[in-house]
Amino acid sequence: MKITEKEFNVLTGETTITERDETAQEKTEREAFIAKQAELAAEAEAQATAKAALLAQLGITEEQAKLLLS
Repeated sequence: MKITEKEFNVLTGETTITERDETAQEKTEREAFIAKQAELAAEAEAQATAKAALLAQLGITEEQAKLLLS
């Protein structure tokens, strides 16, 4: 993956753009971040499914559950 870095020199007003390959550490960090995001999304989906199943079991809507808990 290519990384684009943009530097702006305030004194001269010049902008320098460099493009480089990512390092092994950056690649590892990026892949770990993507895996963590996928894990969080799967966890949120599982919680939503469990919540919907519980509401269906109770026979109430989400709005009714909010009213009960408020």
